[in-house]
Amino acid sequence: MRNLHGLGQLGVRLGICFAILAMVPSTPSRAAEAGCEPDKMASKYPSLAGKTIKIGQDGESVPFSQRDPKDFSKLIGLDADLARAAFACVGVPIDFTIGTWAGLIPAAMAGQIDIMWDTLLYTPERAKKLDFVVYMNAATGMLVAKGNPKNIHALGDLCGLGATTTLGTTQEAMLRDTNNKCVAAGKPAINIITSPDMPSGLRLVQSGRADLVSVNKFVGDSMVASSGGTVESAFDIVTGAKISVGTAKGNTDLINAIKDGLVAIRANGTEKAIYERYHVDFGLTTDPSILTE
Repeated sequence: MRNLHGLGQLGVRLGICFAILAMVPSTPSRAAEAGCEPDKMASKYPSLAGKTIKIGQDGESVPFSQRDPKDFSKLIGLDADLARAAFACVGVPIDFTIGTWAGLIPAAMAGQIDIMWDTLLYTPERAKKLDFVVYMNAATGMLVAKGNPKNIHALGDLCGLGATTTLGTTQEAMLRDTNNKCVAAGKPAINIITSPDMPSGLRLVQSGRADLVSVNKFVGDSMVASSGGTVESAFDIVTGAKISVGTAKGNTDLINAIKDGLVAIRANGTEKAIYERYHVDFGLTTDPSILTE
C-alpha cells in the first residue's frame, strides 16, 4: 500500500509538471535553428534555386586557400573548406574560380564572381560596393629577411626603407598611412611596392628588393615555415579588423545563406575541426554576422 500511495503521489506531481509545461509557449531550440537544412534551400533562399555559386580565391594564400598537392585542380585550405561545408549545409552547389587576389575584389563588386572568400577584410569603404559576412578577427604579420638586417621592430622603423604588400589590401592602406606619418615627421618616405599576390611580395624580400612584406599573420606564418630559413617574422599587429566573405550589394538570399551555413557548421563542430586541420587559432573566430555598411 505504501508503494501504491507513493506511485499515486508521483503521478499527481507528474501531472502538475505536464500541466505547467503545457502552459509555456514552445520555442525552437538554438541547435534546431542552427541545423543544416539542405532540403529547405529552395524555400529559404528562392533566388539561389538551380544556381551554382561561383567563389573566387587565389589558391596561394596558405593556409586559407591553396592547391591540393594531391590534385592541383582542387583548392583546399581554411577558407576553401569553410565554403564547402557552409554551402553543403544550406544545399547550394559551388564552383571555385582562381584569380589574382587583387583582382578578386573588383570581380566580386562587378558580379563576375558571386563571392570572394579568401582572407578578405571588411572595411566601411569596401561596404559601399560589397555586403559582408564577418567570421574571424584578423592580424597582420610583418616578414623580413632572416636575421632582420634592417632592425625593423615597429611600423615607425620603416621610414626610408622599402616595404611591399598586395595591391588593394588593408595592409597597403596601413603602409601608406605609416608613410604619411614618416613624411609629416620630416623623415624619409617609405618605398612602397605593391604586388598582385602575397607570394610575389615574399619574393621581393627574399631577393633584397624590399626590406619587409606585410601579409595576413597566418599566411605569413606559413611563408616563414616554408621559406627554408630565408625569412622571419619581425612583429605582428592585431588590428581589430574582421576577416569576411564579400558579395555584391543586394544579394539578400546569398548573404543570408552564407551566414546561416557558418552558424550551422559552428553549432555542429565542423567549423572548429576545419580550424584545427589547418592549425589556425579557433579563439580568433567571431559569431558570424552580416555587415552592409
